[in-house]
Amino acid sequence: MENYTYNSDTLQLEGLNVSEDFKYPLFLFLFFSYLFIIVANLSIAVLVFIDKNLHQPMYLLFFNLSVNDILGNSILPRLLVNMLLPPSERLISYYECVVQAFTVHVCSTCSHTVLMIMAFDRYVAICNPLRYAVIMTNKMLIKLTVSAWGVAFVLVGILLGLTIRLNRCRTMIKSSYCNNASLFKLSCENAFINNIYGLTFTVVLFTSSIGTMVLTYTKITVVCLTSKNKSLNSKALKTCSTHLAVYLIMLLSGFSIIILHRFPQYSDYRRFATILYHIIPSSLNPIIYGMQSKEIRRFLSKSKKVLPSL
Repeated sequence: MENYTYNSDTLQLEGLNVSEDFKYPLFLFLFFSYLFIIVANLSIAVLVFIDKNLHQPMYLLFFNLSVNDILGNSILPRLLVNMLLPPSERLISYYECVVQAFTVHVCSTCSHTVLMIMAFDRYVAICNPLRYAVIMTNKMLIKLTVSAWGVAFVLVGILLGLTIRLNRCRTMIKSSYCNNASLFKLSCENAFINNIYGLTFTVVLFTSSIGTMVLTYTKITVVCLTSKNKSLNSKALKTCSTHLAVYLIMLLSGFSIIILHRFPQYSDYRRFATILYHIIPSSLNPIIYGMQSKEIRRFLSKSKKVLPSL
């Protein structure tokens, strides 16, 4: 018979089930991955913020993506600490768990919404280059950015609001970090509404995201195929391939988790996949965008020349 503890303020995280042989190599891998994510994304964010030449829609949207990647990986410090603790000491307060789940889901949603806006930006730049400055004004950029974060906050707020209303009768979080699914599974009440809203939320988000990408890139492809302007085609190939690579990496990482959910016997692999979902895109984003950006490369080359003279 299962022991029930009602509405406990202290929860236990199951964490990663790793053998002693792999615990420290995995710890070092996650630690250095987190270090790289913070340094790389923070560097890009600061660079875009201080360099007025980079105050353009594409780079300001990339600034949002870097901030989102930093916040989304805030789960890693606690995860690293928990790896060094015995299972019985991997404790977290309920309210801290809710905040962690909220941050995780907002950042996951923003990954889609920000990349959707970046797709729109590329569409306008390539398909309507003469009207780009008129359409992508500072006012429009602020509206789009607020919408990207605002939609995420509202949808995730409702998602977790439905979970918080449930009474809890369990204390074990069967995941490597807190998320909505692991939170509502603490309840012994009927979570039918939670399941329906969660499924609807996921379907709408993925449909909107994939639909936006297909629509914008179809129109961009048509313009490139019908245009004899080699400069335009070269610019489109460079900027769009970068954006599409980032999007596909994020999408494939997300789909791998959804697929592994269908196989309970691979729960340990799924937990590791959920961590890679945060690590891989966040590590590759600054590399892909940073190295492909002529302006960022120019700024870095100037910095190398200035540093030796200091």
